[in-house]
Amino acid sequence: MLYLCLSKNFNILRDMLPIYIIGHKVLRQVGQEIDKDYPGLQELIEKMFATMYDSDGVGLAAQQIGKPIKLFVIDATPYADDFPEAEGFKRVFINAKIVEYLGEDTVLNEGCLSIPGIREDVVRKDKVHIQYYDENFQFHDEIIEGLPARVLQHEYDHTYGILFTDRLAQLRRTMIRNRLRSIARGKFKASYPVKLGDKSTVDRYISPQVQLA
Repeated sequence: MLYLCLSKNFNILRDMLPIYIIGHKVLRQVGQEIDKDYPGLQELIEKMFATMYDSDGVGLAAQQIGKPIKLFVIDATPYADDFPEAEGFKRVFINAKIVEYLGEDTVLNEGCLSIPGIREDVVRKDKVHIQYYDENFQFHDEIIEGLPARVLQHEYDHTYGILFTDRLAQLRRTMIRNRLRSIARGKFKASYPVKLGDKSTVDRYISPQVQLA
């Protein structure tokens, strides 16, 4: 989601997974719920965190590493200086369900590892009521607010096949469509390994595939 600078090391690089880029159909797939016996779950979570850190992200959803399941990870701690509520906010969200969007509409500039080179102002609620399971399959029912709520909504959208550009006004989406098409066809620079979609079908997956909530 939001970009930041973190140090790299060999162990993280070794565990990195490729990031799937807009235009790949997996980014438009609604995730399936999983259970505690999902194969290699703990290793997958560890690799998702490693990939997120080394790609300079603060959130990563399973769709972004090619798995259409309801799983995402967040570590918003690096933004704690500007957003105190982000201090220590490192979580795993499995089978998450936003029960209610609360609070006020807020605008913040967002980016996405799956859409390198594009950042846009996005309107989201500043508080959500969410239910989810953590990495130990302990159930949580919480109200989360501030920056963590925004990161959470961005990653939650991924698990329903929604990208942050889908939440822009229609006119703005039209204005950046050619840029998105170029990215989908590999015309971008990224500091992390990536995976593109089938070039014969990428245009089909640039636009929203589902009705937004």
